[in-house]
Order: sequence, then structure tokens, then C-alpha cells
Amino acid sequence: MATAIQMPALSPTMTEGKITKWLKKEGDKIAAGDAIAEVETDKSNLEVEAYDDGYLLKVLIKEGDTAPVGAPIAYFGEKGEKVSLEAPAPAAAAPEPRPPAGPPPSEVKRAPAPPVTAAPPPPTEVKRAPAPPVAKVGPEPGGQVVPLRRAEVAEGDGRLRASPLAKKMAHDQGLDLSGLQGSGPQGRIIKRDIEAAISQGATARKAAPIAMPQLLLERRSPETLPLSSMRRVIAQRLTEVKPGVPHFYLTVDIEMAEALKIRDEANALETKVSVNDIVVKAAAIALRRVPKVNVSLQGDRMVQYYTADVGIAVAIDEGLITPVIRDADVKGLSALAAEARDLAARARKRSLRHEEYTGGSITVSNLGMFGIDWFVAVINPPQAAIVAVGAVTERPVVRDGQVVARQMMSATLSGDHRIIDGALGAQYLRELKALLEHPMRLLF
Repeated sequence: MATAIQMPALSPTMTEGKITKWLKKEGDKIAAGDAIAEVETDKSNLEVEAYDDGYLLKVLIKEGDTAPVGAPIAYFGEKGEKVSLEAPAPAAAAPEPRPPAGPPPSEVKRAPAPPVTAAPPPPTEVKRAPAPPVAKVGPEPGGQVVPLRRAEVAEGDGRLRASPLAKKMAHDQGLDLSGLQGSGPQGRIIKRDIEAAISQGATARKAAPIAMPQLLLERRSPETLPLSSMRRVIAQRLTEVKPGVPHFYLTVDIEMAEALKIRDEANALETKVSVNDIVVKAAAIALRRVPKVNVSLQGDRMVQYYTADVGIAVAIDEGLITPVIRDADVKGLSALAAEARDLAARARKRSLRHEEYTGGSITVSNLGMFGIDWFVAVINPPQAAIVAVGAVTERPVVRDGQVVARQMMSATLSGDHRIIDGALGAQYLRELKALLEHPMRLLF
């Protein structure tokens, strides 16, 4: 029986997807793990994998067209199998011939009901029936519909979420799947995740975690805390004055001469490091030193984070996206810089995985490369703060009673006033300023 391929939910915010390219055409043989189409989501372009073997029988959604999550986009099955697009036909047409004489209209309406209880479904349908609830997508259009995930992907039973092809590739390469993050639906590990791990060499092998910093191995989960009565009233009052997220802004001027020396020395050693990389590193360490800024407001609860994950604002043709550098405080500058370049490049190609642009504790937005000296940025929910940095320029400043020229940069913190106060924001900027003016502290 031909099986419908549904538009998968490739991110929590995705409600529909656009088929940008079919990688397989009607009549092609497909195997579990094959990429069959490219889908444009609200954040990036991702490949849709087939999780069963068969032939692509019918394409329903043309390239450039959109479909809601859960809607069928194609059918696959046995070679030469015919596809009926009339959804109710398989369930309602079969029982109609049973009454030999034309029954009254009332009986005709009841006729489809008995086969549902009296006749058990074929064995193939019994096996595939659990799949739709696992996918948690929209209502079935009728007939037999199996989402792009097989029932072997268990919820909370301790088994790994991985496609058969990914498991085979990992076994052949000696990779430990438990150390990988999946980019498929619901975090499933798929073919491209294995290929990415292989391209990174030994970093994904079982021995890799031993060499990682201890803090990376002990990522502490966020903690959800109730708001105090005072904080609840503050949040309510400020939201009345400034609906949505009530921002406040603080600006500090930072002398960047020593930070520029770090950058120049790194580049002289053929290690490409930018000013923004240094700012991201400092922003992460400042979060560790002022943990009360490392929070977010979600409903009537405050979430306290224990990892310093920093988003970097990247401008793309369609708008703005913020890939996240995890544990930026414990990564070396060269590793952080390489990761930032990779994330930014893939953001512009719209090829980021969902987990690479969600979460994060704080965001750094830098418009200095466009000649902007100072600006304020809008907070990226559910984060509670964002740091806007401008260009490093030579400005007149007073030192020891004398007006001298110094390399200066302005940094402006936008804070969510419901859970961060001005004094706390000032404390964070003080730490950021101290780290950038004495960047050797970034190494300890």
C-alpha cells in the first residue's frame, strides 16, 4: 500500500515548509537515510530524509510551493504501485458492495462503520499504526499515512534517536552516537550528522570527550525558579508601561588597545581572531562572574542558566539569525573564532541545524564593521539581555589630566527590566569592560 510522506516539523516554531528542491524524482528508488527533498523552514534550509525503503511514486508539492506541517508532500511504495489521491476511498469504498440489495439511505451511512470493528486491519497497518502519534503532527488526510520517522525512535526509553543508515555509518566509522547531536526531526541523528562528525576527525569518536574541558563535560541543566512577590509586581508594572519586553539600556566606553594587540598577535601566528571573537569570549566570562544576568523569563517563572552560551547576530538577506556558541567561556579563542566563522557561513547559506540557533544566554550584536559607533539592540527572546557593540575608533579621552587619543569601543547592554535591574546590568558591563581592557584575564 502506498504510504504518504508528510511535511515534518523540523523546528518547534515551524508551521509550514517550502519545497525548494526535490532531490529524487518520481520513479526513483529510495533507501532509508536518502535525502529526498530540501525544505525551507522559518530559520534555515534542511534536507528531508526517507526512513523507509521503496520507490518515490508521486510528488504532491511542487518546488517553490509550501505545505503545512503534517500534510502529505509525496507518496512512496512498491515499484509500479498506483497512488489514489482520494483520501477517504480506502476506508469507505470497501464495505459498500457488501449489501446485495440497495439499502435505504440510513443504512448506507452506517455501512462503513462495521468493518472498522469487525474486520481487523492487515498486519502491515498494525505495525505502522503507532507512527502518527509519535510524529505529533496535524490530522491525517485519510488513508494510511506514516510520518518521516519510524516508531523505533522511542520517547524517553533510553534508546538513541538515529536512522538505520546513520547507525550503520557510525558502526563502520567507530563513532559513538551518544556524543552526537542530531539535526533530524525531534533531534534524530541522520546521515548528514555522521558525515559532519567524520569530517571533524576524531572529535566525535569515543575517546574525544576525555580531552574536552571538564566544564564542557559537566553542563548543568537550567533551573526553573518561581518569581518572588517583588519581582512579579515589577514585571507586571513595567509591562504595563512598556508592553512586551520592557527594555532598559546602559552604555560603557571601553579602551580596546590591549584587545587589539591580542588580535594582532593571533593573526601574526596565522590564527584568525576578530575583535568580535574577543568580545564574545569576554561576554561569556562576564556571565560566569555575574550569574544573575544569565537568566530568562518564561511565563511566571525565571530560568537560571549555568552555561555561558552566547548568540552572535548574523545578518542574512532575509533578516537576522543568531547562531549560538555553546560554553564560550571555556573555549580557546582560536577554537571559538573558528566555530563563529563556521556558524556565520552556514547561517548565510541557511544550513544551520535547529539546535545551533536556539537557546543561548545572551547575544552579541556587532555593527562596527559597518562603521556604526553606537547603537541599541532589541533583546532576542527568551534571552534577557543583548550587548550591542560598535566600531573601534580613535577618540580623544582624558588620561591623567591630558587629552590623548585612544582606541575606544562603545558597548550598550539592553536588559529585560522584569528580571534584570539597572545596577545588575551595570555590574555586568563593568566586568565586560575590565575583561576587554585587560584581555589576559580571558586566558585564566
